[in-house]
Amino acid sequence: MPKVHEGQLDAKGRKFGIVVSRFNDLVTTRLLGGALDCIKRHRGDDDDIEIAWVPGAFELPIVAKKLATTGRFDVVMCLGAIVRSDTPHFDYVAGESAKGIARVGLDTGVPVIFGVITADTVDQAVQRAGVKAGNRGWDAAMNSIEMATLMAELG
Repeated sequence: MPKVHEGQLDAKGRKFGIVVSRFNDLVTTRLLGGALDCIKRHRGDDDDIEIAWVPGAFELPIVAKKLATTGRFDVVMCLGAIVRSDTPHFDYVAGESAKGIARVGLDTGVPVIFGVITADTVDQAVQRAGVKAGNRGWDAAMNSIEMATLMAELG
């Protein structure tokens, strides 16, 4: 029988760094609320959570890297909302923030969770932040808890 490794959904004793984009804060504050609720409902403690606000999604990776390299966190979560407009700006910001967030995790060995909504309209983004389509902040926190416990199990 193979040895199987899986993360557990228990946040007790885990340290969370959360980086949140201030741009589109109507959405990102809801994502943060969902993430905090999830951590607390899975036995996490407020004293084990640090939140850093950044201007926009493009700035998420650099602050995530700063947090990940401190050694204080089991996982870093990035929360943001990028809404398409009439210019290609959306494509650049979405692509570069996603690449940067992935790179931070690979470079540091600390799980860095992508909790960034990309949407065609503000309404779509709001729906995904807890109105009708679940809360992607909650989902990011679930992934964070699972990855933190899996990495601890793997050693």
